[in-house]
Amino acid sequence: MATLVLAAAGSALGGAVGGSMAGLSSMVLGKALGATLGSMIDQKLMGLGSEPVETGRVDRFRVMGSSEGAALPRVFGRVRIAGQLIWSSRFLETVNSEDVGGKGGGGTTVREYSYSVSLAVALCEGEILSIGRIWADGQAMQQTGLTFRLHRGTEGQLPDPLISAIEGADEAPAYRGTAYVVFENLDLTPFGNRIPQFNVEVFRRPQPEHPRVPRSPAFDVRAVALVPGTGEYSLATEPVTFRRGKGDSVSLNVHNDRGVPDIEASLDQLEVELPNSKAVSMVVSWFGDDLRCGRCRILPKVEQKGEDGDPIRWAVSGVSRGGAEEVSWLEGRPVFGGTPADATVIQAIESLRARGQSVMFYPFILMDILAENGLRDPWTGAAHQPPVPWRGRITLDHAPGVAGSVDKTAAAGAEVAAFFGAASRSDFDGDGGTIRYDGPTEWSYRRFILHYAHLCARAGGVDAFCIGSELRGLTQIRDGATSYPVVEALRALAADVRAILGPATKIGYAADWSEYFGHQPQDGSGDVLFHL
Repeated sequence: MATLVLAAAGSALGGAVGGSMAGLSSMVLGKALGATLGSMIDQKLMGLGSEPVETGRVDRFRVMGSSEGAALPRVFGRVRIAGQLIWSSRFLETVNSEDVGGKGGGGTTVREYSYSVSLAVALCEGEILSIGRIWADGQAMQQTGLTFRLHRGTEGQLPDPLISAIEGADEAPAYRGTAYVVFENLDLTPFGNRIPQFNVEVFRRPQPEHPRVPRSPAFDVRAVALVPGTGEYSLATEPVTFRRGKGDSVSLNVHNDRGVPDIEASLDQLEVELPNSKAVSMVVSWFGDDLRCGRCRILPKVEQKGEDGDPIRWAVSGVSRGGAEEVSWLEGRPVFGGTPADATVIQAIESLRARGQSVMFYPFILMDILAENGLRDPWTGAAHQPPVPWRGRITLDHAPGVAGSVDKTAAAGAEVAAFFGAASRSDFDGDGGTIRYDGPTEWSYRRFILHYAHLCARAGGVDAFCIGSELRGLTQIRDGATSYPVVEALRALAADVRAILGPATKIGYAADWSEYFGHQPQDGSGDVLFHL
């Protein structure tokens, strides 16, 4: 604006004076002189040549608590403890400069300062197993993108390489016997450019001191069960989400601060806490819907049909999410997790075997029956079966010993045949991450077991395969005085599974404690029949 005003004023003044110089009229010279002077004023007012604008610069720093001679905690189990600062580097100042232009060529420089620091935080007396969550100023930190190293506090641990690089190899302490964490280049911007107060979740197994207990019992655990056997993507080794629009997604299997799939975090923890456990019973569930075996379907279910996972779409035994049944809901929430997708079962088996774990596949039946179901109880004759009953209660339409039961007759064998179905091992095929079924239209026990035998084969095989568990009410059904049709059906099923998985796989039935010692019918005969 000053350029325009002074140029006009100079032109008017030159015209009033009159005359010329170097062939230029006094009006032209006055206008040029006024414009030059006005431009200098505009540049000064509009920022050209102004001092740079600085943001975020700090004159002094505050440091978290550090006390010489402070007690070092001794912890057992899983404990949240406050850390003590035992080492830090100098603060690193980072400057980001940006030129902000203005009209008429004006502009200024904006300098933004940020700070980072490397530090070591002592936790407790070693040796610890691992750490879990980390809090800074009481807020849980997201560990993805956070660079840190854990020293577990062994008596032989070496100095941290970063501390050695900064202090020199001869000056860097190893802090032997002390568990500590080294944070590398920690960005202080989220904490107001200061070192926050750290709390850390520590895992430490008991250290037995009694001569008769030379080591922790954790070293004696040889195998574990991988439960609960439900959750559509609980076994996935890659992140799976529900995508609900641009930038809007819900994680289905990453619920830990490390930002990795939950099964991978769990298996990492297994290796640390139970180092001698080298076998996993991998449980995967389908759902039963009636305690009367002749009417009971065994089928996979989903939690809901509205959304599907990305990048793994749910499919089990050739059924997609849209074609599957939902589990029961209660008070606005599903009562069970859904059946794990076939592709995730393959991923889990492959991950376990890659870690050196032996795998026993354990198909599991959950009874999806709620209260007031209108299904007659085969044991009591009540109008409703009990809610969420044990699979060991599956039996005949009228249980053995109940009035009207067909136990010890050919009709009992017919009910058992309906439960097992007619699916054969040649009815299954597949590619990629699922197995398709092209047999009789039925949700039967044979379809259930043979499906997973084929899926295990596709995953590269398993060390052991369980063809059933705790079917106490079924295995004691008789179609004659001493013949047990369920036992014969299980033997035939075991032979089919053997043909699918080959001679190296162990195959068996997991009996309930109340059935493996034999069948003692409560009919006054005094018989003890070792039916299994």
